[in-house]
Amino acid sequence: MVQLSSNLLYIAFILYLLATFLFSGAIKDKRHREEKKLSRFALIGLITTIVGFVSQLGYFITRWIAAGHAPVSNLFEFTTFFGMMLVGAFIIIFSIYKTPALGVFTLPVAVLIIAYASMFPREISPLIPALQSNWLAIHVTTAAAGQAILAVSFAAGIIYLIRVVDQSKKTKSTFWLEATMFGLIATLGFVIILSVFSAMGYEAKFDWVNKHGEQVEEVYHLPALVGLHENELKTDNRMEPLVEMPAIINAKKLNTVVWSLLTGAVLYCFLRLIFRKRIAHTLQPLVKNVNLDLVDEIGYRSVLIGFPVFTLGALIFAMIWAQIAWTRFWGWDPKEVWALITWLFYAAFLHLRLSRGWHGEKSAWLAVIGFIIMMFNLIVVNLVIAGLHSYA
Repeated sequence: MVQLSSNLLYIAFILYLLATFLFSGAIKDKRHREEKKLSRFALIGLITTIVGFVSQLGYFITRWIAAGHAPVSNLFEFTTFFGMMLVGAFIIIFSIYKTPALGVFTLPVAVLIIAYASMFPREISPLIPALQSNWLAIHVTTAAAGQAILAVSFAAGIIYLIRVVDQSKKTKSTFWLEATMFGLIATLGFVIILSVFSAMGYEAKFDWVNKHGEQVEEVYHLPALVGLHENELKTDNRMEPLVEMPAIINAKKLNTVVWSLLTGAVLYCFLRLIFRKRIAHTLQPLVKNVNLDLVDEIGYRSVLIGFPVFTLGALIFAMIWAQIAWTRFWGWDPKEVWALITWLFYAAFLHLRLSRGWHGEKSAWLAVIGFIIMMFNLIVVNLVIAGLHSYA
């Protein structure tokens, strides 16, 4: 059952990649541009995406059967579910607005998210006592669904900004848009660098003293640029850490983030050498014919729908479960704090949109910033900062 689940996820991954190219072909098809009809490429792309989504849904169901609980209890499971919900939200929104460019920018994000998830341990483990509750499925799945719908606004925002930002000169807008492109490339860098060292069988064992004064062993699968507090290398011919971190920081996972950024920087420079212009500038031909008003509406509607779903899952259901598990509704855990920050940001987004008239480019920038906040939660808060949610 576990092998079947993995195969279904792999099939979905390949189909999402294929659908991305099909939607790219739909952009170049001019015959249906003025009509509210799907071109042949767009229709095949939509069907391919739906088949991929069904395959990933099969992964989710078969893994649930194999595990005996909702498969959202660790970083691999949560992130793959988040990617699946992103594709599901895209299918619904695309069916309404029929904008092929949305597929070209949404599906690669989903592919990166699934590839990112696959780099984490995929074994099915028994639930720790804190997670043995029906609220695991209720809270986590609803929160992930809300984040996924909100993430569609990011794709719409990127399309809008690539289309309107003047790439002929250096400005703050070109800098921050390119920084966003670098962030996506760094995620790809994470997948590449971890795959390379995993294929090499790299492993380095360290003994270190944790914040409770206990001697524990940690295994690194990437060379230790960032090391553990009071560590001792136990594996021969392996690199000593260049920098030691205090126990409050998860040094092993911070090391992974550092390697991702370095690999992303190398990959970004390589792409710049090939295209000889900014990545956002390179992508401009893909969006030159999009309807900006329609893209702006897609971004707004995504937030309008995703915000209440996120509120329900990440705050209300989370607080109910926290009261049951830890006898308090709120405890200022890093994960809880960042969920609140995310909620406040999107509340401000809707306020500025409705009362201040922040449409168009301003709204697009807000959508991009909101997605960066969510990714900070998924990557940095989960991987670097220790807290009650560290089991994720």
